[in-house]
Amino acid sequence: MQDQTVQDRARARAEELPGSDLEHPFGPEWDVFKVRGKVFMLMTDVTGEPIVILKSEPHDATALRSAHEDITPGYHMNKQHWITLHPGGSLEPSLVEDLVTESYLLVVENLPRAKRPVDPALFGRRES
Repeated sequence: MQDQTVQDRARARAEELPGSDLEHPFGPEWDVFKVRGKVFMLMTDVTGEPIVILKSEPHDATALRSAHEDITPGYHMNKQHWITLHPGGSLEPSLVEDLVTESYLLVVENLPRAKRPVDPALFGRRES
């Protein structure tokens, strides 16, 4: 499924996540995905290319930027805690899906327990 764009893959994964909502608080050119009112993914093409902006642990963000030329610091976001995925074909679909899930879980972990749509310690991490 390499033919799907980074945004298509990210959108498909975000839409599968429990409690995920799509909003447009910054206008129609920005897709903002939230869980319980907290942003975990943004998508836009205002930069001239279709990009995906995700939350990331600072040490993971640094490692990802070093390993992938199509991953840069978060566009218009805190550069330590957010990354930008660019189209270009070097990002495996499974990596894009994993990064969307990880961004979602980082936000869910900081929600009050009663508001969490999933248990972040277990979601997506179970052995078959």
